[in-house]
Amino acid sequence: MDGLLLFAHGARDPRWASPFEAVARRIAQQRPGVAVALGFLEFMQPDFAGAVASLIDQGCTRIHVMPMFLGSGGHVQRDLPGLVDQQRALHGERIEWTLQAPLGEIASVIDAMAEACMAPLDGPLSKT
Repeated sequence: MDGLLLFAHGARDPRWASPFEAVARRIAQQRPGVAVALGFLEFMQPDFAGAVASLIDQGCTRIHVMPMFLGSGGHVQRDLPGLVDQQRALHGERIEWTLQAPLGEIASVIDAMAEACMAPLDGPLSKT
């Protein structure tokens, strides 16, 4: 069974997680047969290991890790591979891992961000 782990940075303000939680809910609604977990690098729970445990408890044997980052900074290049390696060491060969490109490097996401940034240019003039 496939699982999708959405990996985000985390923040001290719990409201920060709302967009990520909305993405997880939308995926769960549109792909009811896929287990989805949201995990955070710091400040919030569940952490990466907790999200992995949730997916394994749901019977997942293949976990696709989607970094919810705009680019490949240090967290994506160093921290995330280390977290995956820790889990790989714990769970051995029973779990297959796929590490995806950061969300912000996907062409359709770049297109959506550009459209959202241009939307104010097409709307009513704002007051300054």
